[in-house]
Amino acid sequence: MFDVLVIGGGVAGMQCALILGSAKSKEFAKDKKIGIIAHQKASHLQSAELNNAIGIAPGTSGLDLLNASKKHLADLYPHVLQIENEKVLKVEKDLNHFTIFTNKNRYTSKLIVVALGYTNFFNIEGLNQYLEPHELSNREKERVQLKNTNHLVAEGIYVAGTLAGWRSQFAIAAGSGAQVATDILTLWNNGKHAHVHDKLV
Repeated sequence: MFDVLVIGGGVAGMQCALILGSAKSKEFAKDKKIGIIAHQKASHLQSAELNNAIGIAPGTSGLDLLNASKKHLADLYPHVLQIENEKVLKVEKDLNHFTIFTNKNRYTSKLIVVALGYTNFFNIEGLNQYLEPHELSNREKERVQLKNTNHLVAEGIYVAGTLAGWRSQFAIAAGSGAQVATDILTLWNNGKHAHVHDKLV
């Protein structure tokens, strides 16, 4: 049983997982089981070159950054389970948890974060009922988002990145993932606002 399972290993999903993982020293997060289904095949970052993102060397390829982010997560926060080469097909809500079915396995989690792309190829049984046209993209592209209020789709279901209705920009997607992570940390902290900062000694 995961406490939170992130679905999607693009910018928003990886940023969310990194912040959740970095909270391991916090009393309210130290025993939480965190996972990410790091499916990246549909990430728009695969074909990107980053020249306007703070802290990232100009000319960095999106594919290299995605691969580096997985290593970053594994090296610094190995307690976050990275699930590779699986695609989520279905999500079922039970009384106090979700069952997530992939093309290979089944998982259970108390919370889920959906951080997949905003193409109209989105098709996860149990989540399709929340789909609506994307508010901040050109209509002819037929982009979609999950209906949400401040990233919350329904109890226990969060959405991050472009699928939350944000524009396809690296910094925006990363910020959206970070916001969701701190919302979850706040939930774990009994509603007291929480975030994670590391400081130089």
